[in-house]
Amino acid sequence: MIRALAGTAAGLAAVHAGPAATWLPGVRRLLPGLAGVGAPGHVALTFDDGPDPASTPRFLDELRRLGCRATFFVLGEMLERHPEVGRRVVAEGHEIGVHGWRHDNALGMRPGRAAREIGAACDLVHEVTGVRPAWYRPPYGVLSAETLVAARARGLRPVLWTVWGRDWTATASPASVLAAMLPGLRGGATLLLHDSDHTSAPGSWRAALGALPALVGRCRSLGLRAGPLREHGVARAGRRARDPEIRRWARHVLLDDRVEMTISGGRYR
Repeated sequence: MIRALAGTAAGLAAVHAGPAATWLPGVRRLLPGLAGVGAPGHVALTFDDGPDPASTPRFLDELRRLGCRATFFVLGEMLERHPEVGRRVVAEGHEIGVHGWRHDNALGMRPGRAAREIGAACDLVHEVTGVRPAWYRPPYGVLSAETLVAARARGLRPVLWTVWGRDWTATASPASVLAAMLPGLRGGATLLLHDSDHTSAPGSWRAALGALPALVGRCRSLGLRAGPLREHGVARAGRRARDPEIRRWARHVLLDDRVEMTISGGRYR
């Protein structure tokens, strides 16, 4: 079903909103660290699907003007094509996380592929930027047992988001992005936007870019500091003290055979 829908703007919206939108609230309540809940005086600003030479530099320019830094979750295939944009992201003080190699749902992959692609993306980030990434955000917000193990093996902390702008649709506008995000804009939030239309409706990134000044301005008016995940107060991977949280999530959300994620219906049952 996902492949059949992916060719249209409506399909892109359905794929983005399918499983993740329905089960994220439950995960956020059970495991706020996985959802990206951080320090009460901070808001994490994150972008997915780049680096894209047509759009990412525009976001970097605007973030510089705003005096704000962010975390960019890159796709390996995009970084391989546009390494110069990835280098600029790091050179300007932003953080890079891993979003996989291609924007594919892990639950539809053959065994071993997801782990190989996470490893390849990590290696490429280090090769291109000289920095080892600390975060992993799975495409569509869907983690499998394999991606969880692969991320931990690479020292990556899986993190999702608490608020998204629904900025991937053909009808998205700066106003619609703000309307989607402002109700959830509070201390500790992790915001998800897209700096590329690589997996979204053509030109949809303009809605996120247009909303950015007002979004950062609202944070500041609330006394909140917007910045990258590294400053958000969410624990990084690889610390044994944090393992029980990940194990608990894996046991009760992924590995319990009473739980089934159904992509086609967008249900969590």
